[in-house]
Parts: sequence; structure tokens; C-alpha cells
Amino acid sequence: MFTDVYTRSLPLLGRSRKQAGPLERALRLEVVDRRVEAEDVVSIQMSTSDGSALPQWFPGSHLDLHLASGRRRQYSLCGDPADRDSYRIAVRRITDGGGGSVEVHEELTPGRHVVVRGPRNAFPFVPHGSALFLAGGIGITPILPMVRAADRLGMDWRFVYTGRSRATMPFLDELPAGRVLVRPDEEFGVPTAADLLADAPRDGAVYVCGPTPMLATVRAGFGDCAASALHFERFAPPPVVDGKPFEVQLGRGGVVLQVPADRSALEVIREQLPGVAYSCRQGFCGTCRVRVLDGVVEHRDRRLTDRQRAEGEALVCVSRADGGRLVLDL
Repeated sequence: MFTDVYTRSLPLLGRSRKQAGPLERALRLEVVDRRVEAEDVVSIQMSTSDGSALPQWFPGSHLDLHLASGRRRQYSLCGDPADRDSYRIAVRRITDGGGGSVEVHEELTPGRHVVVRGPRNAFPFVPHGSALFLAGGIGITPILPMVRAADRLGMDWRFVYTGRSRATMPFLDELPAGRVLVRPDEEFGVPTAADLLADAPRDGAVYVCGPTPMLATVRAGFGDCAASALHFERFAPPPVVDGKPFEVQLGRGGVVLQVPADRSALEVIREQLPGVAYSCRQGFCGTCRVRVLDGVVEHRDRRLTDRQRAEGEALVCVSRADGGRLVLDL
């Protein structure tokens, strides 16, 4: 799954959960298995070539993949956290996307190597209390380990799994018995908030991962359900909020680009420089970091330190200017 990770915990007071710190050590892993899990979905299993144990991970974790093309993409771990011998991810092929999923499908075959960083966890699972899990399509990847953990721990849990059709929904054969509602749109219709949140536990938690319309439906209906906390992971960056139009200049004396109020600088820059590096598009991975040569930055990231900001660094996927112009070292 190509996941632009964005996670919040939304208790009734609206507080947010901070993501766990990243493991920065790079690992060179070998692809040991590749399986077709559903239409346009493959799972990739990776291990160390020398058989050494992999770093521990917990449900909700993801890996940063550094692909041979230079692309960096993030995919949720969907295997067994107790397995220290291998990592498993699953990726849906998106032909008209940024190219990362196509590269995974075509290049990561058994015997090939890939560099990863992580695991990181920006979507943590709280292993107690009661929980409703919601997944849409490939959104099952971070949810599946959570469901298994909840079942193993004897928690009070329910799981609603949606998708266009059963043929497009991976890991149907790996779901725990009972407490699971598989709800393909072609059989039940597109679910409403009431459909999805009907079994939300009183004072419990809801965990959801899926496409933007599904997240919007759940967030809109969450206030009417009995649960007290909402945790979610999205596939795409959130919309720009309270943005103002500004300009970015690519180098001193370079081309000047107009950034509208509702778009990110990264989006606009990519139209001029398609090869510019990026990954999460939500201000925490640091891949799109650039040096600001001139201008005042409105920092909206969750990665840079105060010192890095003072030294003129910015993440162009989320950072903006409060009007005016930013001159970037690009």
C-alpha cells in the first residue's frame, strides 16, 4: 500500500497523539516471496540476506521503502509482529499514481533487494478496552495486525471490511473467525456513517484506514456514535487549511511559480520538476526537505527541529509563506 500516513487520535476533547520517533537505520532486505492477494494487489515479503533478526514492530507500523528509481514510499506492515525473520507489506497498483506502486509491482520480485527504513508507527494501536476496526480495500494492511492482536488479547472488538468487490479485497482468508462483517459495495451498496459505526463501542475506540471518502464519512458521523476516540490513517494528504496564495522561486534568478491557496508548494513544484523527491506529503518524513534562500516560512511540518528551521530548512509538502515569496535551493 502506498500510504501517505496521517494519524490523529480524536477523543471528545480533540487531543492528538504524537507519532513515535523513527528508527533511522537503513536496512538492505531481500524479497523472499511475492503473492497476488487480490485484483491489482500483491504482497511482498522481505528478510535480511544473512538471516539476522529484524527490528521489532507493533500494529500500525509502516516501512519507508527507498526504491531503485529514487522514489521513497511508505507501506504498512501487515504480517505478524512476532515474526522477526521477515516483514510483509501489500501494495495496490495505481497506474496513474506517482509511480511507486507500479515500481513495486514490476521490480520487487524474489531475489531483488530493497533498502528500507523503519519500522515507524504513526498509527498506534492501544491494546486494551473495546474497539471497532474499519478498513476500506487496501486500508486493511495496518488494520489486520490490530484485529489479530485484539483477538489474541481477548478484547471486545468488531471489524467492518469494505471494498468495491470481494475480488478487490485482499486477505479475506486471513481474517479471524467471527465479529467480522465483510461488506463489498457491489453487494451492500456504498456504506453510510450509520452502517460503518453501528457497532462503535461505548467509550471505546474506532480505528479506520481507507480512501478519502470513507474517512470523510466516518469523521462526519463520529460525533453521533458511542465511541470516545477516533484513530485514522489516510491514503492521501489532507486538504490545505487556511492557506494563502504565495510564490516560490526555484533558485536565485530562477522561474517563479504561483502557489494557490488550496494547493501545496510541492504540488506546484512537481509540475515544473517532476523528479523532485517526496514521500509522505504530510510533513513528517522529511524527504522533501529543501533549503530556503530567502523569504519567511510558515512551518506546518511535524519533523524539523527549531534549529533546522532557524537554519533555513523547510518541508515543501506542507510549509507555506504567509503571502510573499520563498526562494528555494532547487
